[in-house]
Amino acid sequence: MDRAQLADFLHTRREALQPEDVGLPRGPRRRTRGLRREEAAAVCGMSTDYYARLEQRRGPQPSDPMLAAIARGLRLSMDERDHLFRLAGHNTPSRALRGDHVSPGMMRILDRLADTPAQVVTALGETLLQTRLSVALVGDETRFTGPARSVVHRWFTDPAARLGFPEDDHPELGRQFVSDLRAVYSRHGAGSRAGTLVEGLLARSPEFRGLWEAHEIGVRRADPKRMLHPELGLLELHCQVLHDADQAQSLLVYTATPGSESHEKLQLLPVLGERMPGT
Repeated sequence: MDRAQLADFLHTRREALQPEDVGLPRGPRRRTRGLRREEAAAVCGMSTDYYARLEQRRGPQPSDPMLAAIARGLRLSMDERDHLFRLAGHNTPSRALRGDHVSPGMMRILDRLADTPAQVVTALGETLLQTRLSVALVGDETRFTGPARSVVHRWFTDPAARLGFPEDDHPELGRQFVSDLRAVYSRHGAGSRAGTLVEGLLARSPEFRGLWEAHEIGVRRADPKRMLHPELGLLELHCQVLHDADQAQSLLVYTATPGSESHEKLQLLPVLGERMPGT
């Protein structure tokens, strides 16, 4: 771990950012160049004291997850992220399926969608980031670990994953999930994370095994998509998708037709708070 270079790198990256770059208000009479340390700590999801010690060359060696959070919070590019890991004495994360790093451009877009249900997901259906209204709509999908991070894995192994959708739609949704996973598997092969996910599901879920053996590709999604919310009931939502090909990630934005009942219900999301797990 090169504490001096790590501290200097963090300092320069923090000063290169403005509050509006990370979705924070500028406030009156601001004299600080770039972000304040407490602001940088907040967007990185850590205490101000911990972040300050890193910039003061006296912090502990950050873990891989902590470095990933710093890279995301400071809007680092892939090359900058790899540099950060090396300075901290870690191997750089694998770029197979592009990992969990969210590009600065995608982060800037998400920052501007604070009043909209939106989330960033990987090609394997792992939710990396959500707006507050996305959490209110579908729950905190970033809390999962291991294979359960993938919505495909949860769909075929955890009955609670299906509670958010009408039962009549379950068979078609299962076909879509398997079709999407097969497309990723065909690009990256059996030795990839997609291959590991497939192997685990084949062993655990007869339903998945049957759909996998059907070799369906390109199963289209219904539009609008029907979702069930524990307080709002049935919602018919359109899902706009922005793909980041370099990162193999997608930004999902949920909207409803203006004037519709679902549109009126979405206006209530800000007052409902986070949707609880398993509901």
